[in-house]
Amino acid sequence: MITLVRLRHVTVGCALSAALAACGTARTPHAVQHPAPSAASSATTSAAPSRPPSLAPGPAGLTPVFKNGLRTEGKTVALTFDADMTADEGARAAAGERFDNPQLIATLRALKVPATLFMTGRWADQYPIQARSIGRDPLFEVANHSYSHYAFTGDCYGLPTVSEERMRSDVERAYTAFRKAGVPDAMPYFRFPGGCYDRQALKALASTGVTAVQWDVVSGDAFATDSDAVARQVLDGVRPGSVVVMHCTRSAAPATERAVRTIVPELRRKGFRFVKVSQLIGAASGRR
Repeated sequence: MITLVRLRHVTVGCALSAALAACGTARTPHAVQHPAPSAASSATTSAAPSRPPSLAPGPAGLTPVFKNGLRTEGKTVALTFDADMTADEGARAAAGERFDNPQLIATLRALKVPATLFMTGRWADQYPIQARSIGRDPLFEVANHSYSHYAFTGDCYGLPTVSEERMRSDVERAYTAFRKAGVPDAMPYFRFPGGCYDRQALKALASTGVTAVQWDVVSGDAFATDSDAVARQVLDGVRPGSVVVMHCTRSAAPATERAVRTIVPELRRKGFRFVKVSQLIGAASGRR
């Protein structure tokens, strides 16, 4: 039996109360409809596959879990950013709290850094223009971080929980929000809120066809104000094939953009190449 995974990932809201909780298969997805990659996104890679790379189902047909790429496929690293927002935080957004981070996106574009954004459906509902711009930019790929950022297990850093009966629909609702915002080809990858999952959650999502994407490097950017400390933690942890978890939520991760401006040139100086999660999964599954 798979035990509850509780990595040391201080996600946005993972160490705070639910009110501050704003903080991924080889088969074709069954219930979640993912459009084929657009010509623009396909142009970023040679011979792009007609469907996004994915992992075969896990033991007993459970949702597969991806934590990092191959360590022997060159010095590649994937930066991932969680665009977190809970379903009940519209009032805070209306009052001026910023759950987006356009400056971070601008910096990634200026530095020409491919990245994967794990977006909540609520975030896409709140910032549809930004969601569409990110989703249509071949530099980026959008993946699923649930609709409401409610936990898929109990006892997950104080996050409110979604019932087992609603887990699948919560994921599908996020994809619906992406389509509504104009994101053309959201990826069949899912990141559990708080990084918390168990066998029950993996079973509940199996029919959606997603691959659950975790990470092997924690940036520690949530609520951090020292960008140098965030940068050091990432630089010390990255290995070939690493997946780094960071955040795209300005109010709860204010040092992230500054840290990225240190992390990117330093990793490039060390010979690392930035890729999207789909490229790491493609290499791991034998699909280039």
